[in-house]
Amino acid sequence: MRQGGTSIFLARVGVQLSCLIWLVSFTVALTDTAGVQPSLFEDNFQVMWADDHVQRSNGGRVWQLLLDQDSGSGFQSKSSYRFGWFSMKLKLVPGDSAGVVTAYYMSSNTFNRDELDFEFLGNRSGQPYILQTNMYVNGTGGREQRIFLWFDPTSKFHTYSVLWNTHQVVFYVDRVPIRVHRNTEQTNEVFPSSQPMYVFSSIWNADSWATRGGLEKINWTGSPFMSSYEKFHANACEWKDTSPSCATTTSDSWWDQYPSWTLQQEERWNYSWVRDNFVVYDYCNDRARYPAAPVECTVGAWD
Repeated sequence: MRQGGTSIFLARVGVQLSCLIWLVSFTVALTDTAGVQPSLFEDNFQVMWADDHVQRSNGGRVWQLLLDQDSGSGFQSKSSYRFGWFSMKLKLVPGDSAGVVTAYYMSSNTFNRDELDFEFLGNRSGQPYILQTNMYVNGTGGREQRIFLWFDPTSKFHTYSVLWNTHQVVFYVDRVPIRVHRNTEQTNEVFPSSQPMYVFSSIWNADSWATRGGLEKINWTGSPFMSSYEKFHANACEWKDTSPSCATTTSDSWWDQYPSWTLQQEERWNYSWVRDNFVVYDYCNDRARYPAAPVECTVGAWD
């Protein structure tokens, strides 16, 4: 083999090996570090309000948030992060949960906040749950997308994750990407990149809008309503000071290496499957709200 051909061959092998290492790391992340004992929730989180509406089980490795007519409840991570992989297992309120919202999200918690939201909109019994995702960038939101979930999220735990690097934000349900927000030349100003974010979750009364636009109210005879959480995992740059060392070495982590900069082929198939079958609302297509499509809506989920 000529020298030039050898160089090309070795370069291809290097790329394939890099992708294989990334795939192994990504698979481990999606399987929630199988075999590793989950940490106590209190190691990572603190209650924001209504501690008497928070239950602990499994030795503190599972938390439940309760909502009744007196109060909801919520918790917040002790650390903030800038870029990384974040996942949590949730089991949602069963039965008649109309008007109840369980929120799991990341936020800079500032006046001009950046925020990445999972919001689970309660339903009447027998109707599918709706998952609403939303994004705020520099204090501006209004980027709602809604999908029906293709499983019963109340019967067992499912994993909800966010991949956030300098190239894209991806929302995942289990192993399936459901939303992509890319950082391109056109969208750089509407991409969250400068503010570290905390991880939050809460359960609250949203019957003014959550179910059928507020027509369905909470049936309080079914309270307390309970959402459950376990196995939080963050492989991320923890923002402990104004300039942590990880801020300049994110490329050492699988979540900021080349294969994480765009969806891979199987992810693209799964993403298209969700978009074709389960989307019930997308702000990008709402011309009553946005006569001209927001700039991020003009960019595809991949090149």
